[in-house]
Amino acid sequence: MRFMIIRKADADTEAGLMPSNELLSAMAQYNESLIQAGMMLDGMGLHPSDKGARIQFKQGKPVITDGPFAETRELIAGFTLIQAKSKEEALEWVKRWPAEDANGNACLELRRVYEMEDFAPGDGIEQHQQNAAQLAAQQLRLNPYLNFNGNCRAAFEYYEKVLGGKIEMLMTFGESPMCSEMPKDLHDLVVHVRLNLGNAVLMGSDAPPDRFQPNQGISNSLQVPDPAEAERIFNALADNGTIVMPLATTFWARKFGALTDQFGIQWMINCE
Repeated sequence: MRFMIIRKADADTEAGLMPSNELLSAMAQYNESLIQAGMMLDGMGLHPSDKGARIQFKQGKPVITDGPFAETRELIAGFTLIQAKSKEEALEWVKRWPAEDANGNACLELRRVYEMEDFAPGDGIEQHQQNAAQLAAQQLRLNPYLNFNGNCRAAFEYYEKVLGGKIEMLMTFGESPMCSEMPKDLHDLVVHVRLNLGNAVLMGSDAPPDRFQPNQGISNSLQVPDPAEAERIFNALADNGTIVMPLATTFWARKFGALTDQFGIQWMINCE
């Protein structure tokens, strides 16, 4: 069952008062507990109502009223969406809401979310099920996994600098649970690295020398929205590498270019 924990607005949230560091830390720890329990699905805070609008339909026509709105206790300041086995389990988690919020005086509301199986079969619910499947497919992520011949660390440190991401995890064979099974000369090689690029993830590892195969038949296509940024990234990745197709305007893109970087990885830079 899915439940929404609704954090009702108050004078502070409507005034746009930002949460203290203590409250942010407490909420982060609370959310981490939900994540570790496999219950948290989503959650976020909302700007005050003076940044929003109310839309009232009258005979099918929308009438828009800009905020703020007077009835503070009826407004919403944020929500947390969780998965629980029962209403009772959800309530137990709501009781653990951080006391740092509103000095222990926060007002919350727990509401169960309708599921598809709650509705009678019909054309309408079938369409909703198709929409849900399409949305789930859009949330799939296809992440490249690159193999290197001993220079994985150098490559990813370079990609982190050029692409503006952050290496979230890097483990060597010597740091892994199979350390004792690996020859000493492989201990400094990377068994797994993960580079977070925001809306994409790049992963990789070093292959043992007798198993390494050069990159062939595949390119990493990097979509860049700004032509100037596309040129910067292309030039940086092409440094000490090989340009296959110079960055230029094409019939499908404002800027497109292809290259093999200094680590033997093939890239296509595309600015649509």
